[in-house]
Amino acid sequence: MEVDFWRPENPQLVTIDIDVDIRVPAMYLDMVSTTLHQSDMEHEVLIEDLEEAVNRERDSGPTPRAHSYTRYNNWETVQSWINSVASSNTNLISKQVIGNTYEGRPMTVLKLGRTSNVAKNAIFLDCGIHAREWISPAFCQWFVKEALATYGSDVQMTNLLNQMDVYVLPVFNIDGYDFTHKSNRMWRKTRSRKSGSSCIGADPNRNFNAGWCTLGASSNPCSDTFCGYSPESEIEVKNVADFIRRNKSIIKAYLTVHSYSQLLLFPYSYTYELAADHSELMKVATGASSALSSLYGTRYTSGPGATTIYPAAGGSDDWAYDLGVKYSYTFELRDTGRYGFLLPESQIQPTCEETMLAVKYIAAYVQKNLY
Repeated sequence: MEVDFWRPENPQLVTIDIDVDIRVPAMYLDMVSTTLHQSDMEHEVLIEDLEEAVNRERDSGPTPRAHSYTRYNNWETVQSWINSVASSNTNLISKQVIGNTYEGRPMTVLKLGRTSNVAKNAIFLDCGIHAREWISPAFCQWFVKEALATYGSDVQMTNLLNQMDVYVLPVFNIDGYDFTHKSNRMWRKTRSRKSGSSCIGADPNRNFNAGWCTLGASSNPCSDTFCGYSPESEIEVKNVADFIRRNKSIIKAYLTVHSYSQLLLFPYSYTYELAADHSELMKVATGASSALSSLYGTRYTSGPGATTIYPAAGGSDDWAYDLGVKYSYTFELRDTGRYGFLLPESQIQPTCEETMLAVKYIAAYVQKNLY
């Protein structure tokens, strides 16, 4: 009997006294229901018919070919947006292809910042490591929109882009993201193939070389948390890692956006040991979380990954931190399980607005502590 673990990400991570969100295929519904009742386990159904919910998400009005910041845009739409936003704002944006995905799609990083003759310090922001977390790429697009719209009027954003650059990777796992739009909405991993295995893809956030494939990652290629065949075996992970390594001297903060759980996490996830900069990272995370909740009252929990959510080796934030990028954070956006990965489009705007406050808080702190 196989169920899809939404939170935590695999059954090995289930411990006493936590909420567990699972998706149950229709064929196992009676069995699961019976098991839960017989074991007296408290449970409730959050989404009665997932297929219907996915179809509703698809049919929420006529699909505009045009890009919208309050819709979940498919990859083709995001790609043309990347090209047009870069070409129409050349004073503040340039783009750079850092490599191609397994299926050959270009991975384009947008560099936001006022052009300068000297190398500027930078922040790296990526979205969409896990394919089904659609609110994540929506945030990266929103961030770019806000940066452009408020440059010149918002003091904080203007200072940030004058003094630093922000590298934005709008969709990290493009092949997987495209697959969630066209085939399987609940897909999480990359789409790489290996001869001799019928299972496709690895979890890009278990594929970085940080305690690789130890805690909270699976060596089974069919698992949703498969760590890959070796560190950086996934070309998408290697492309990003190479880019950050090349720019290691200027990248001062690494922010990666996921969903869901309403958490602001920092290293470590691959060990229970505290990071050397634990107290400072905690202070910044707490400040950023309270900035976020000031808008709509959304409550976030801050802390190191391993103890705040669960241990997970091979994550990008741990890897960046160990490389020397001190301010390394993972956002887990809305919600806490009511909609899970199917966060309604009506929540894109409020989610992005509040998250902007946290990102700007971290950016301002990093900026102030560099000079």
